[in-house]
Amino acid sequence: MQTATKHWDTYQNEAVTEYTIENDHGVKLAILSWGATLHKLTVPTDKGDKNLVLSYHKMADYLDNPFYVCMGIGRTAGRITRGTFDLDGQTVHVDPNEGQNTLHGGPHGFNTVNWAGDLDTTDPNQARIILTHTFKGTDDSYPGDLTAKMIYTLDNHDRVTLTFEGNSTALTLFNPTLHVYFNVGDDQLISGQTLQINSQEHLDLDGEKLPTGKMVANAGTPYDFADGQNLGKAIRGLQDIPEKGFDDVYHVTPGTDDTIAKLSDPQSGRAVTIKSKRNALVVFTANSFTSNMKLAAGAGQPYMGVALEAQTLPDSQNFPEFGDVKLAPGETKQYEITYDLTY
Repeated sequence: MQTATKHWDTYQNEAVTEYTIENDHGVKLAILSWGATLHKLTVPTDKGDKNLVLSYHKMADYLDNPFYVCMGIGRTAGRITRGTFDLDGQTVHVDPNEGQNTLHGGPHGFNTVNWAGDLDTTDPNQARIILTHTFKGTDDSYPGDLTAKMIYTLDNHDRVTLTFEGNSTALTLFNPTLHVYFNVGDDQLISGQTLQINSQEHLDLDGEKLPTGKMVANAGTPYDFADGQNLGKAIRGLQDIPEKGFDDVYHVTPGTDDTIAKLSDPQSGRAVTIKSKRNALVVFTANSFTSNMKLAAGAGQPYMGVALEAQTLPDSQNFPEFGDVKLAPGETKQYEITYDLTY
């Protein structure tokens, strides 16, 4: 295992650090301190390294759009209806940042801060990037001060494990994720790639993309990825809806090894298998990417990547049957997402 740390950029007068791990097979993981952002995940090919995730050349470009490209998300992933929920008998209102609703932790979420970082190289078969930040309730409007960690581990099994850890000074919510956009093929678009999801249903969403509390069956529709489906074909099946693609929350059933989804490219043979113990996967096919996005892979356009965000079903504090994301004071809660690479 090899590791490196370097100054990558300056944003809002703060130094942005890039932490890099390379395993014994030449797989490289690069994380930025700002937003705990997954900057690069490269695998070796006969034409050089291939980055499996979307990235930018500058920190400002990561934040100059509403798409959270490969950034850490918290305290709560997804939307909170009207930024309001009940917590232990008390009505709580958190700051909105999408109309009247709170999206991805609100205007002061995980993606908006420069995390403190450290490298752990004590294990010869893996290395860890440990990012830490305390989110004060006076800053992000959530109850309590949350001390959060995002720990990225790369091992010699070509596996990236992302561990989220949180503890709070008061009862609060904790449902973090990584807003990672994958493109595992050599084409600029994901149209030729295959997505498989362990799911039989997805959330019914209203016109503001808020859960109604109901589920919609996937079978017999373009939303059915249970047996794997070509993404281009699936997207073409949704051209009559306003999004012209996927921006949906799948209710997933983890397999015996916690697998919930697999994205693969038949041409190159590359794939990423996603594992999580939680019950949801958000799928967004970058339908509304625009040409002013200065991505490393080129100007933004729809379907350049697919966001696959493992989490607990969103707005669960307003729909308790979706899951429990409460974090009690003094409790330490951990969640993991694993990305197994094939190349």
